Amino acid sequence: MTEQEKYMKAALKLAQKAADEGEVPVGAVVVCDGKIVGRGRNRRETKKNALHHAEIEAIEKACKKLGGWRLHRCDLYVTLEPCPMCAGALINARMKTVYYGAPDPKAGSCGSLINLFALPYNHQPALVSGVLEQECADILRNFFRELRKKRKEIRKLEKSRVEEQS
Repeated sequence: MTEQEKYMKAALKLAQKAADEGEVPVGAVVVCDGKIVGRGRNRRETKKNALHHAEIEAIEKACKKLGGWRLHRCDLYVTLEPCPMCAGALINARMKTVYYGAPDPKAGSCGSLINLFALPYNHQPALVSGVLEQECADILRNFFRELRKKRKEIRKLEKSRVEEQS
């Protein structure tokens, strides 16, 4: 197993934890000098706050642990291509390299929809895509398949209740 795979597996564990909590399964870790210094998972539903993306949580924890906001010696591993908000946070945190698993055609800001990292900011993290891409895509695909299945069952139950009342 490569170093990249090792850290992406750690992010995948966090993504699974998010899924188990009913959150969109995205996980992220910040790595500095070979050690995980920040972990995060999607918690928008749990926290009732649009800012609680995996990357933001991981950055926040890394900054706290390292005692500063400049993460120029750090890498971020995330299971899904960062959105515009998270891409901006990664640029502002001066992240050295961003590794992501699955592309996000709806909101990906590393090239799928737009590439914010290619704009002439004073810092551009290096990008590496496709790390354990299939595993990262599968956890999302399975989550949304189950979500659609549950919603379909709920609609079916609601329809049968309405018919019983008629």
